[in-house]
Amino acid sequence: MRIVVAADPWGLALKEAVKEHLTGLGHEVTDLGCTEDAPESYYNVAAVAAKKLQAGEAERAVLCCGTGMGMAIVANKFKGVYASVVESPQAARLCSAINKANVLTLGGLLMTPFSAIESVNAWLDTKHTQGLEEHSEFLCQALKDIAAIEEGVAL
Repeated sequence: MRIVVAADPWGLALKEAVKEHLTGLGHEVTDLGCTEDAPESYYNVAAVAAKKLQAGEAERAVLCCGTGMGMAIVANKFKGVYASVVESPQAARLCSAINKANVLTLGGLLMTPFSAIESVNAWLDTKHTQGLEEHSEFLCQALKDIAAIEEGVAL
């Protein structure tokens, strides 16, 4: 899978740990920054990552900042980008199963590299509606309704 990773200085350690893990799993990982020598703002790297998803240059993204919240706010401004802030593997599982999130945002001030990697694994390993099959019809319709909202179509 093609995955982009990005961070601001507060998420750099998580990004590096996640990047190494994803590469080790055989994913094609593109690092959009930052580095210790070239710090970036969360809003710049989140926007670049979201544009890569929109352009089809990646299927997913992992974005790391202090809380994950700033990255999610920016990424979610882009049509077709669904970013979820997670602080546990369970939340990561649910953002895949319920929301089919294509972006995971993590907080370097809130998570250890181990918990970030566990969350990334849960997110990648969970399919939409997995474990929630009795709600499958609703969850699939929700994705269509959200896409309509993005298009400015009233429900």
